[in-house]
Amino acid sequence: MKKILVIEDEEPLREDILETLECLEYEGIAAENGVIGVKLAQEHLPDLIICDIMMPELDGYGVFTSLRTHPQTATIPFIFLSAKADKSDLRQGMNLGADDYLTKPFTIADLSEAISAQIQKREVIEDQANQKLDELRTNISRSLPHEFRTPLQGILSLSEIVLSDYDLLDSKTMRNMLYEINNSAQRLSKLIHNFMLYAELEVIATDQERVAELRSNQTFTPETLIKYLASIKFQKAERVADLHLNLQDAIIQISEQDLQKVIEEIIDNSLKFSSAGTPIYIESSLKDSKYILSVLNYGQGMTQDQIAKVGAYMQFDRKLYEQQGSGLGLQIAKRLTELHDGSLTIYSNPGKDTKVEIALPIFQE
Repeated sequence: MKKILVIEDEEPLREDILETLECLEYEGIAAENGVIGVKLAQEHLPDLIICDIMMPELDGYGVFTSLRTHPQTATIPFIFLSAKADKSDLRQGMNLGADDYLTKPFTIADLSEAISAQIQKREVIEDQANQKLDELRTNISRSLPHEFRTPLQGILSLSEIVLSDYDLLDSKTMRNMLYEINNSAQRLSKLIHNFMLYAELEVIATDQERVAELRSNQTFTPETLIKYLASIKFQKAERVADLHLNLQDAIIQISEQDLQKVIEEIIDNSLKFSSAGTPIYIESSLKDSKYILSVLNYGQGMTQDQIAKVGAYMQFDRKLYEQQGSGLGLQIAKRLTELHDGSLTIYSNPGKDTKVEIALPIFQE
């Protein structure tokens, strides 16, 4: 049975609404003022809140604002009640983010329709969230066992050879094996880190306080950071001659640590899916209070369908290409930019080129 919290200081109306809810087969919870209403909402976590605006101590706007600052109550559907029919009053409630608005006096049919609409809306949102969660679980179950097993098998098999044939191996062979063991361990370590990071980002996305904390950070010299990371990545890939930089500087609204992760994943993706000897252009510019960073490579490219499906644990054309990876890199970069009120966009011509473009807010004094 759905729970509905009624916050109304006029006892007769409050009792009438509770009686109506009972007839409609909802569980009603009553609060005679805003302070008690906030407390009951946090205790019972109702499926819907119906709240009067004009109340002593804490009015309806105060109740709404208070509940929206707490993750557990931030998404509960909210219907305002008011004796006023002033458009400015209606606008204020809707600007705050209320879901609906009823003007007193209202009929049982009005109340029933408003409640039904919000309950159905919440159910649709929950169904969509569950569908995405199921999709994520499926992708994890399909890809993670393979992703973990491949580097782990390399570590186990090579280390067993080293242990069993230690006295027979020359120093060069030993060094090569140790290099491969280390390479597999690094890959496994990154996979575990990315898996944990992605899970953490999904949790942060549901907590407005943590999102606000993320957006309060700045990077003061992104140009220096991008040059440094690009230099390391291209040297390791032995593709220094392929790197072309054209960068501008600005103070942007993201921590240096998070920006580094975004840059690393985008550069890794460009190096992985393009051939040595083909150029990669890394450029930045300032536009409409945004810092625009783009990475362009001339590699295998992506179809529009593949771009639309960029998501966790999806890797396209796995059988056609030897590159390993869980497909989490771009999704993590995308999620990080979105959490910082930015965006990540992919432009691609299959078989020709791919450009990944991120836009992040510029710090405003």
